[in-house]
Amino acid sequence: MKLGFAMPHLLRLKATCQPWEAAVTGADQTRLARWAEKLGYAMISVPEHHIIPRAHVELSGPHYFSAYPAMAYLAGATERIRVNSCIAILPAQHPIVTAKALSSIDWLSGGRVTVTFGVGWLEEEFDLLGVPFHERGAMSEEYVQAIIELWTKEEPEFEGRYVSFRDVAFEPKPVQSPHVPVWFGGDADAVLRRAGRYASGWWPFLTKPEDIPARLEFIRSQPDYAGRLTEVFYGFATSRVGEGHAVRDDPRARPGMTGQEIIDRLGWFAELGVTMSSVPIPPLRHIDEYFDYTQWVAEEIMPAVA
Repeated sequence: MKLGFAMPHLLRLKATCQPWEAAVTGADQTRLARWAEKLGYAMISVPEHHIIPRAHVELSGPHYFSAYPAMAYLAGATERIRVNSCIAILPAQHPIVTAKALSSIDWLSGGRVTVTFGVGWLEEEFDLLGVPFHERGAMSEEYVQAIIELWTKEEPEFEGRYVSFRDVAFEPKPVQSPHVPVWFGGDADAVLRRAGRYASGWWPFLTKPEDIPARLEFIRSQPDYAGRLTEVFYGFATSRVGEGHAVRDDPRARPGMTGQEIIDRLGWFAELGVTMSSVPIPPLRHIDEYFDYTQWVAEEIMPAVA
């Protein structure tokens, strides 16, 4: 079991965030990223929304990064730790721009990028961006095909409803072969089928932990399953966030668990097929206490679940 690093103040979800996190600055996050790398955490993942309608601020909070610039910054501030998104809204921008952003980060970082794509759920955000919400699934299907084409072909060509290109050059290619690892986040059948076709990882959100084995079986049973799915990320705090970022009570995922409780839950996750997780941020008063806590996790929890 690998552990991702829970970076404070990447968002301000009512279900998971604590008051002290809002005071964490970009400079603090830079120090934490380097600290996470030093301690041996596997990955830092960046949530994404481009704009939050006022009606959603109470649950979702107003504070989100654009995933790719934030991933690039974190990769540039470190040397070994991987960077990911959780999730990047695939249909929100043109796939050529997405492909270029991710291949640039991967090339500059020496091959440390993973991307978790999602189709998005906030209809008002799509309206504000001028992206057709009810076509986001079809757009995502086409976009991921176009992105992989650009990443892997010396003479990329693609002809689709939403994007087309031919007689073009596209470099730099990603350092990683055959391309940047693609994961999909989400729970709908269509998302899982797409993960089976293109992805090496799945990031469930609304799926209950105990349902993960059945959903993995669903992915692997599809006739067009490509056989590449090897990673499943399920963080402790995931089960405390419901649809639309509603607050859910899950006493098994509460912050402030004992070391043995954390180890036992990570062991259970592993039995379900989870390969990577993150430990919840406990009740704290200041960022300095978080440095101490994450060191405790690295020293006491990581060796027990490695």
